[in-house]
Amino acid sequence: MAVADRLAELGLVLPEVAAPAGSYVSAVASGEFVFTAGQLPFVDGKLARTGLLGADVEVEEAADLAATAALNALAAVAGVLGGLDRVVRIVKVVGFVASAPGFTQQPLVINGASNLLVDVFGEHGRHARSAVGVAALPFGSPVEVELIAQFR
Repeated sequence: MAVADRLAELGLVLPEVAAPAGSYVSAVASGEFVFTAGQLPFVDGKLARTGLLGADVEVEEAADLAATAALNALAAVAGVLGGLDRVVRIVKVVGFVASAPGFTQQPLVINGASNLLVDVFGEHGRHARSAVGVAALPFGSPVEVELIAQFR
């Protein structure tokens, strides 16, 4: 099944790639891998939510935001590859979670991104991962996701 068909089946649409907020590009292909820049949960060009986990944002909502950020990362990959059908595996995901002191459920938040990738790519979407708590993220975002995808 084509990845576009799988996205449609899931009710997902790849968004426009967000313009970089600095002097970098959204994704780069090197060898057989695409590396994305960190992606925030932008929806229609606007940050969907701001705040810290453990203070302002609940885990379930943040997991949904992580899925949105992962979808934005897939859009960046598609922009480099001309679509997602050349992706053979999601290799690595790094998720950053803006965390209030004492918040330790970063893995539960980043599960939102991981689950989306498995939903889209099946077993080829399973990946190595880091879920890192940080004091703040750009523009006050609760989450940021970057990924590495292998392609043919």
